[in-house]
Amino acid sequence: MRKFVLTYLILFVVYFLFTQVANAENIHFNDSIYHLKYSDISPANKVVENEYFQPKEYRDYWTSMVGIYYYPEVSNPLKYAAEFDKKIGEKENFLLLKFIRNKKQDIALLSYLENIVQNDKTFFIYHICKYEKHPKKGMMILRFAKKYVFNTKEEITSIGHEVKSINDDYMEKLIISPIPPIVQKQIP
Repeated sequence: MRKFVLTYLILFVVYFLFTQVANAENIHFNDSIYHLKYSDISPANKVVENEYFQPKEYRDYWTSMVGIYYYPEVSNPLKYAAEFDKKIGEKENFLLLKFIRNKKQDIALLSYLENIVQNDKTFFIYHICKYEKHPKKGMMILRFAKKYVFNTKEEITSIGHEVKSINDDYMEKLIISPIPPIVQKQIP
């Protein structure tokens, strides 16, 4: 009887370890699970992109997503984030919400709204990006994005109130979230 119990215990531990390895390409953020569904390396600048989406969503259709980007040639995340902040201010369809820099830790956080018209639908994309140095070389970006579709001015006002109420909380969550490692593989 003890042999059976020991065998079942060992099988359970092995099963648990294998399921953890299989789920290593998942990200848990804000009570949702995101699965790696897009991975690419830019041949021009060697930027590695990993994009995670909720089940039944993908790169062309999503409501929220998490992105991890590795820029091997960018050495100063604060300067890069400040330059992106300037670009946001220059574009008509972007609205900066908050920009935070921590010079001691070489981390910057940026939140903004983007207004997009696509397939006769108008929507906002709420973005939060965390920029930090890679431990060895380059810079990492952790990005959370959420889409809001709207048709009326009342819906725009409601979206504005929601984004205002969640922005500080989401930024705090991103600050304390470690950036997961980049996964370099082909996604079918």
